[in-house]
Parts: sequence; structure tokens; C-alpha cells
Amino acid sequence: MAEHTNRLIDESSPYLRQHAHNPVDWYPWGDAAFARARAEHKPILLSVGYSACHWCHVMERESFENPDIAALMNTSFVNVKVDREERPDVDHVYMNAVQLLTGRGGWPMTMFLTPDGEPFYGGTYYPPEDRHGMPGFPRVLQAIAQAWSERPDDVTRSVGEIHERLTQLEKHQPADAIPGAEALLEAAAQLARAHDEDHGGIGNAPKFPNTGVYDVFLRAEARGSDRRYTDMTLFTLRKMAEGGIYDQLGGGFHRYSVDQRWLVPHFEKMLYDNAQLVPLYLAAYQVSGEAFYARIARETLDYVVREMRDPAGGFWSTQDADSEGEEGKFFVWSAAELQQWLGADAAELAARYWDVTPEGNFEGHNILHVTLSVPQLAGLFRRDVAEVEPLLAEARATLFAARERRIKPGLDTKILTAWNGLMISAFARAAEVLGEPAYARVASEALAFVGRELQGGDRLLSTWKDGIAKLNGYLDDYAFVAAAALDLFEATQERRHLAHAAQLMDSALAHFWDGDAGGFFFTSDDHEALIVRSKPAFDGSIPSGNSVAALTLLRLSHYLERPAVSPTCWRPSISTPTDRARSRSSGRRQHPTRWRCCDACARHMCRTARCCCSTRPTPGRGRRCWKASKRSTDKPRCTSVSA
Repeated sequence: MAEHTNRLIDESSPYLRQHAHNPVDWYPWGDAAFARARAEHKPILLSVGYSACHWCHVMERESFENPDIAALMNTSFVNVKVDREERPDVDHVYMNAVQLLTGRGGWPMTMFLTPDGEPFYGGTYYPPEDRHGMPGFPRVLQAIAQAWSERPDDVTRSVGEIHERLTQLEKHQPADAIPGAEALLEAAAQLARAHDEDHGGIGNAPKFPNTGVYDVFLRAEARGSDRRYTDMTLFTLRKMAEGGIYDQLGGGFHRYSVDQRWLVPHFEKMLYDNAQLVPLYLAAYQVSGEAFYARIARETLDYVVREMRDPAGGFWSTQDADSEGEEGKFFVWSAAELQQWLGADAAELAARYWDVTPEGNFEGHNILHVTLSVPQLAGLFRRDVAEVEPLLAEARATLFAARERRIKPGLDTKILTAWNGLMISAFARAAEVLGEPAYARVASEALAFVGRELQGGDRLLSTWKDGIAKLNGYLDDYAFVAAAALDLFEATQERRHLAHAAQLMDSALAHFWDGDAGGFFFTSDDHEALIVRSKPAFDGSIPSGNSVAALTLLRLSHYLERPAVSPTCWRPSISTPTDRARSRSSGRRQHPTRWRCCDACARHMCRTARCCCSTRPTPGRGRRCWKASKRSTDKPRCTSVSA
């Protein structure tokens, strides 16, 4: 029987439930916590983290499980715990405040608020005592409590300054004109200046995958720019896949690397990282023709199906960094273990390939990473490549099976709508590029799960756990799932997915659009009001909801709203209720039938913004055009057919 149990025991979030037996008197985010703070005139201590966060677990062990520190927290504060993955709106607002105060951010986030939710002081991780120039958490608690009671004017002044700066952060000056290709090329040129010529990636340690950067690079070269952008992308992706940031046995990428050469990761695996890396590796395969990049994409998707897929069809959120209380324990090896499982001959080969030594490269253990190519390994051991490749494959399978006997890192099995959208897009893209119907089935089942469990009418909920869906959907939920539905439409040509994408974007326009300044707010017009209403414009670890929404609307316009190009393969489509409602509200009369491009042609237009058809549309010819293109090529394209 646990000695302490607090209110978090009733929450569905695995991260919040991890803190349910702390001696801290935790509240979840909600009216009850703020009402108590107002009634007792106490400041709120807001702690934000997530289940796969290593330093969140460290601070819990050091401080939140410490009875003396918990007593300080309970005496002077109303303590609120937030899972940032469930409440990205709360996390975004207060992370901006922390960054304004300290110049940096991260998790766990520790924020001190007034009973009205206004921040006045904050930071990230605090140790249990003064250490390495950082104040100990007890000293911080005592100082904040003293300032609250003895220097209220200072607190009020801090509140006003922070609120003004937070408000200014959410104001974006519209551009005079839509940026052209020159903006893309200039962005690529500036980003390229930070490229690491030795190890790939952007900047020095720590190193993140930065998928958006390499998408910019590939788009820049597609505009006829310097070949070096593709070279930098391929070089970086290879270095990452050969490094310790990539799970050499089980597939999938860890969160980021703490060093410059991608060797030592923070070992958590995030659904959204892998969802974004798969399309990037597929693009690298398309650009280069090298099977290596396709293999990494396949192994990553196989990892997701094996480890991160709920039986109901959706995808779980994260895999922890820690197991048995140690970071990375599940993933590291000793030279003796290789000898034990592989035998002397195969162990020598595997140790040289994955750089396993008695000394180790991580706290006396070894993180597997590739230091030489298979031909180089074969030459070193005076063997044929054809002999070495199956030996390595067998060694990998044996070590993976041995690792499966270990205690695995914990899983956060909540299902997040937005992150599922990203992963559905990854599977849909893989189905299209690799010609794998199984990937399309996985994507279809996941999208069906979202529609069944997280969508009611045209509205989305944000999170699902153990059969319970809750929390209003955010912009990212609508934008990412709409983009996923559109990706799946392009992969399968099933028009219901196109309709689904249009439905969600219509809902986003109705509930998130800023009619005064343009752009989408992060929260809907019927969402809980926070101290500011965020309108995120920048990509972070996941793309900005505004950028994905804009691109999705642009793609939808090609399929549904752009009859400027008149191919022979257009076909009539009965207008939807949404179309008719929009027509009525605008006062315009709309014919009940409108013209759309057929699936093959619209797909072609979306990719290249051109079509080989040029004559006036004729009802009924879309089906003939589709069949003709299917006979002539493996890749659907629009072809003109005679009457």
C-alpha cells in the first residue's frame, strides 16, 4: 500500500499517474487548483513534463519524493502537475515565459504563478541542493515564498512585464506579399552556414534531427539551386542512421544526441520524431536511389508497428529513456555480452562493425554505432562481402532477441491525435514510395481509429487512453490529421479520405481562424481561456500547425477549388453540405454539380502544378482517363484520351 496518494491517481495520463504517490499535494490543471490558490492567497507552483523525459524523472526522485521538500511545497504553494503532451497550450504559454526569464527552456519546466495564472518567476530543472552554480530547489522555494509574502509590489511588477512580453510574442506582422521562391533559397543559404561538415547536422552539441531544415534543403535544390543542399542532406541522414541516435538493432530514432557526432543520445523515443524522419529518409531514397535510406525508413516503421501501435489501431506517444532506474540501460552492451550471445568469431566481427570495446563509449558500456562500411569490414577480415552481410544480419537478429529478454523502458500509451496524424502521413508516404500495401493498411486503420474514437461530427478531441477520449482538439490535431487524410488519399485514391481532409480544414477555419489578423490560433474559439491565446508561427520539434494548415489548404485547393486548368479528365461531383452552406452564407448561388479533376490528374497537378490535358472537361471521361493512365505506367499520371 502506497504511503501517499494524491489527486493525480484519478488522471488518465501515465505521466501524471507516475506522480500520484509523491508526498506532494498535487493537483491536475483545472479550476479546483486555482480556486484554492485564490481562497488561500497562495502562489501556484506549476510543474510541466512528460513521461519519457529523463530529467523529469530525476527531479521527481530528488525533490518530489523527498518528504522535506514536499512539505515546503505543500506549505507555501498550490502545486499543479501538467503533462505537456496532453496540454500543449499550457506548455506553450509558460515555456515562452520561462524563455523570456532565463533565455533557455526545457523540461521539467518549473513555473510560479499568481492565483490568476500569471507567471512571475520560473526555470527548468532544479537540483535538491546547490550544485554546479545552480540554486537548490529548497532555496528557490523559500525565496519565492518570501517574495510573495514580503514583496508583493515586486511580484506585481514582474507579472506586468512578463504579460506584456508574452502578448507581444503572439502578435505577428503580416507580410506585404506572399513570399516567393527567393525566400526559400535565402532560408536554405542561411541554414547551410550552420551545417557541420564533419558529422552532419546543424551546429554543435546537442544535436537534434531538425527534419524541417532538410526538407528546406531538398526543396531548395528542386528549385534549381546548388546540388550541395542534397549532399548535405544525404550526408547528415547517413551519419544519423549510423550513429547511436539510431537504434541499430530495433530500428527507430532516439530523441536527440548530446554530442556532436550522433553517438550518445537521450534514449527516449518519440512518436513525432520518427514520424517526421520516415518521409525524409524516403525523400533521400527518391533523390539518391540508394536502398540504404529506404531500409532505414522500413526499419523505423517496423519498430513503430512492433512497439508503438495500440491494438485498436492508433499509435502510442513515447518510449522512456530509463529502465530499471538507469538511462539507456536497455540499449547498451558490453564486449562480454557479445561474446556470450554470438560466440568468438561472430562477436569479433560485430564488435568491429558496431565499435564495441572493453572500455566502452558510454559510462563503461557501449552504444552500438557503425564506424565502417560492410565492404571495409569484409576487407579488414579478408572475407567476401557476400559472406559478411549474412553474418551481420544474423548477429543483429541474435542480439535483438537477447535484448528482448531485458526489462524494457516504459511506454506512454496515451494516443495523441496530432502525433497520430504525423505517423499516418509517414505510413501513407511509405506505401506510395515503396509500393507496400501493408503500410497503407496500417495508415488506414490508424485514421479510422481517429475518426471512430477521437472525432465527433467535424470536431476532434486531443487525447485518448484506455477507451476515454478527452480535451478539445488543438490546431495541430486538425491540421496534422487533415494532412494525413490527404496523404492517404494520394496513396490509395480513396475519395473518402479527401472528403475527410476537407471536413477537418473547414472546421479549423470555422473555429481557429483569426479573422482580424489572419492565421490560425492554437486553441479553438470554445476552448478554455488562458492568459494569452497563442498563434504559433514557428516550427519546433514538430511543425507549426499554421504551416501545415497552410500547405494542406493549398493542396486541397488543387483538388477541390481550382478549375483553372481544364483537363479532359475532369468529372462532375455533387457538392457537399459544407459547400452548400458556404454558398448560402456568402449569398452566392452554386450549381449542385461542380467540376473536379480526377484522382490521377489532381494527384499529378498537386505534385507538379501542371497537367498535360488542355481541352474542356466532359462528363464521364475521368474514369476512362484513369484506366488509360493505369495501363500505361505504374505511377498514375494524367493522359489525354480521345472520345
